[in-house]
Parts: sequence; structure tokens; C-alpha cells
Amino acid sequence: MSRTVDADSSVIDRVLRDSRRIAVLGIKTERQADQPAFRIPRYLVEAGFEVVPVPVYYPEVIEILGLPVYRKLVDIPGEIDLVDVFRRPEDIPPHVDDVIAKRPRAVWFQLGIRNDEAAARLRAAGITVVQDHCLMVEHRRWLAARGPRGSTNGRGSGG
Repeated sequence: MSRTVDADSSVIDRVLRDSRRIAVLGIKTERQADQPAFRIPRYLVEAGFEVVPVPVYYPEVIEILGLPVYRKLVDIPGEIDLVDVFRRPEDIPPHVDDVIAKRPRAVWFQLGIRNDEAAARLRAAGITVVQDHCLMVEHRRWLAARGPRGSTNGRGSGG
């Protein structure tokens, strides 16, 4: 898979098309249901993605969205297609080694989140990076652009 510095619409479309299992780094709990770091992962579950919660806080929490919580990406069994990041830009660097060790296909820094140094390290490790875009907004755009193709799982793949 080719990598690019800028996340143009073709890169975003490819990431959306190829992602089924998404780890959400910095997910919030049901107690913060009004915050994007909970609302967007909930949307992803409802849209048919397999979401793996990776909260940074809330050490007492063992489930979010009814799903088991992991504290580090490398502790998640199996492969991860995408890591969706809800962390302030200055809080991303301590997670980069964990992300690289897990080797997802792509990393997505949510809207308002940009860390060019972290993105460069991830790209150097062969990981596609999308910065400063809302995954929910882009997924909805991607579905609308695909038109009525008989999707049964929300991802638009028809299966």
C-alpha cells in the first residue's frame, strides 16, 4: 500500500474501505456520552465496525460500549486495521511506540488533532496517517458518495 504525506480524499477513502477493526485510543466512557470521544466510537459500532476500546484514563473501567477494554494497543489480540486517536497533539508522542509495535494499517488523528512529528514516525514505519479529520463525518461522506449499493453492514461493502 502506498503512503502519502497528505490525507487527500483518495487516502481517506482507502482507509475507510480497508478498515473493519478499529482501536479507539483515548475513548471516553458512557459517563461522558456527550463527548466526541464516546459518540464517534458509538457511531462506529452502530455502523458495523468492530471497535476495540483503549481508554487512557478510567482505570476502574473494564468495558465500554459493552466491549472489553485494553490499556495498550499491543495487548489487543489479533490485527487492528485502524487506530482512531482522541488525544491532544502534545499527548500523542508517548503512544507512538505502542502504535508502531501493533502495526495497524492506518492511524487517524481526529478533527483538531495534528502532530506532524508523530505522523512522520508512523509513516516511516509504513503506517498510513490521516490528521485533523473527523472519522464519523468522513465515513458518512464516503457512504453518501457510494450511493445505494445494498450495504448491509454500514461500511458500504455489502457484506
